[in-house]
Amino acid sequence: MYNVLLTIFGFALIFAATTLGAALVFFFKKEISNKTNVLFLGFASGIMIAASIWSLIIPSIEGAGDYGSWNFVPAVVGFLLGGLFFVFLDKVAPQLYAGGNNQEDFKSDIKKPVKMFIAMTIHNIPEGLAVGFAFGAAAAYGTQSATLSALGLAVGIAIQNFPEGAAVSLPLQRATGSKSKSFLFGMASGAVEPVAAVIGYFLASSLIKAQPWLLSFAAGAMIFVVAEDLIPEAKTDNNSHLGTWGVMFGFAIMMALDVALG
Repeated sequence: MYNVLLTIFGFALIFAATTLGAALVFFFKKEISNKTNVLFLGFASGIMIAASIWSLIIPSIEGAGDYGSWNFVPAVVGFLLGGLFFVFLDKVAPQLYAGGNNQEDFKSDIKKPVKMFIAMTIHNIPEGLAVGFAFGAAAAYGTQSATLSALGLAVGIAIQNFPEGAAVSLPLQRATGSKSKSFLFGMASGAVEPVAAVIGYFLASSLIKAQPWLLSFAAGAMIFVVAEDLIPEAKTDNNSHLGTWGVMFGFAIMMALDVALG
């Protein structure tokens, strides 16, 4: 029963951390200024780039050991498919938009928030699966030490999820014009993690083969959004270095977390 409680706690923790990070949007009393928004856009870009490399692409290559010298194939193919996913989304999303007669409003006000949300959500799926795999393996071993090791992985991912939640909600406050909507975007992007963790727990053995492809797909989706939307938007301010420094700091912080927490 103790191991079961630790498993439930680990699944809840990764979602709670994203929610807490997204809640930072409520600590800004006034609407975010243009310069602050540019800084946060750059910061989100840096976080997503670093997470794509250390949390997704590198583990994808390392997890494809069965491919031998071709272990880069899942990373390359999955990465490109992640980008193609958003090309496809750009083509079909306007047709699905409820107010389809006003395409310009869709492109300026909704498209970027939705794409950021989808990209971070896709990124969170393999993270949730990883936690589920760890706890599923621990359940198979049946030892408390194995469960504690899995909990350590959940804690590490939770610490990373805090700035990721903020990276979604803070730039979106200006885009959506609502703190509540921005918070919900950030929180919802992490809601998929405990769901994926439960799936990974029960399918710990059969889904491991697909993990490299899922990881690289998430990386491609995130990099596409960064290159297509976030960085160009972060360069619109007169002080062009502000967005660049946001990228630098976001990348450095996320890189440090990813490396330190494994």
